Amino acid sequence: RKQDTGYSTSSSDEELESKPSLTHKAKRALRKRRKLEKETKQLIKQEELKRLHKAQAVQRQLEELEERQRALEIFGVELERELRGEADSGTKDENQMLHEWFELVMEKNKLMRYESELLIIAQELELEDHQSRLEQKLREKMAIDGESKGTVCSSPQGQTLP
Repeated sequence: RKQDTGYSTSSSDEELESKPSLTHKAKRALRKRRKLEKETKQLIKQEELKRLHKAQAVQRQLEELEERQRALEIFGVELERELRGEADSGTKDENQMLHEWFELVMEKNKLMRYESELLIIAQELELEDHQSRLEQKLREKMAIDGESKGTVCSSPQGQTLP
């Protein structure tokens, strides 16, 4: 019997000795989790900055595109007047003017397609930003839920919740 008691005592001692190591492990796990959270936040910030820079570049390109389209529109109006004979065409041949007008129309269509692509990219960036915010909210809610699982809460009706 003494041997059995000695055995159970030694196992109790091992459990007591392991408890401080559990708290050390818990502290280490907590530090590791905080470090991971910090790294995640830094990555999120970097991604936000990348999206911001990309959005700014898209905005600049759209503004430049708009200026180019205005210039083409002005040139097109003048060319159409010359083709109709409303303006002095000078030494320009009608075939040359038609060729210029078709080139102008092709350039304008190309710019419109490019504008559509830029608008799609801008919309994609907005969606990525929205997704990032939703993921952040989810992480926050999961962290709150994880913390509340470790504590006992009481409900508004006075009941104890797990």
